[in-house]
Amino acid sequence: MRTSWPAERSLASEANLRPGDAVSMTTIGILGTGNVARALTGGLRKAGHTLIIGSRHAQARTSLRWIADAGARLTDTADAARSADVVVNATPGEHSLALLTSLRRELEGKVLIDTANAVEQGPDGLAARLLHPDTSLAEEIQRAMPRTRVVKTLNTMGPASLMAAPQSLSVPPVAFLSGDDPAAKRTVAGLLGDLGWPSHQVIDLGGIASARVPEAFVLLVRPLIRALGPVPLALSVAR
Repeated sequence: MRTSWPAERSLASEANLRPGDAVSMTTIGILGTGNVARALTGGLRKAGHTLIIGSRHAQARTSLRWIADAGARLTDTADAARSADVVVNATPGEHSLALLTSLRRELEGKVLIDTANAVEQGPDGLAARLLHPDTSLAEEIQRAMPRTRVVKTLNTMGPASLMAAPQSLSVPPVAFLSGDDPAAKRTVAGLLGDLGWPSHQVIDLGGIASARVPEAFVLLVRPLIRALGPVPLALSVAR
């Protein structure tokens, strides 16, 4: 699980949404080039979307062969944010806020999907402390960029490959949505459908303030791995 990774309502029942309903083929910018970016690029390309990957590091942009192999375009973060209809934050959570606020102008008016958890890591590489314990990374991003439509999702599972393969677990997991803009959440729910998430496995938690609850799940990862070993993990809701 990516620790710098990741009355009940189904969004489908709230908005009469079926997987794939909300999003036509669109251009999606992914900020980051790690495992999250790789998983989401593959899944969204299979659904027919155009992918632009933004890297912070010029040197890395010459060595990321998988991006070309996936049929995506590699560029810098500002160009990726500027050129996309929907943008995904797939950067390490401890760096996300500074990077995204530097792209405030490029992200204005756009849907920003935040998948990161902002944590301080322990010696074992797992989350030891939340960097925003009284709020959440998603709330801090939304507060810093009020004209960007932030939606939190896909941060309660790992490894990152599960984001585009929810059917690979023996028990169906859920993906949570937190955000203040209903239309933005419908867009994100449609993209989740494209990644293989059935509508009944997508749960709208409410406004962006609700993101602090799923973000805190990352603190459970260390004891779970201690108990179960390094197995794939995700949250599921029994109903």
